[in-house]
Amino acid sequence: MTVKKGDLVTVITGKDEGRRGKVLKVVAGKNRVYVEGVNLQKKHRKPSQNLMQGGILSQEGPVDASNVMVVCPHCHAPTRTGVRRLEDGRRIRVCRRCREDVDRA
Repeated sequence: MTVKKGDLVTVITGKDEGRRGKVLKVVAGKNRVYVEGVNLQKKHRKPSQNLMQGGILSQEGPVDASNVMVVCPHCHAPTRTGVRRLEDGRRIRVCRRCREDVDRA
């Protein structure tokens, strides 16, 4: 996947199109990501030891990874990412627009 936990992404399609947020969780097996403030779903909770007062809580739901794009920290635009190998053999993601490193921002 081109999206990692902690990346700033923008939603490119769907009901939350145009929203930006940080990736909270990546589920690679299902090609899904959880983005902060995107695809909010209501959850009814009973009072318990951990949650003293029950009620209706909002939490993020999964979004397909193909519906988000990584935001480049240098040019601040949604971009596709490429891969570049460093001298020591590591692979890093690169912005396709400005050719700057996305991982080492």
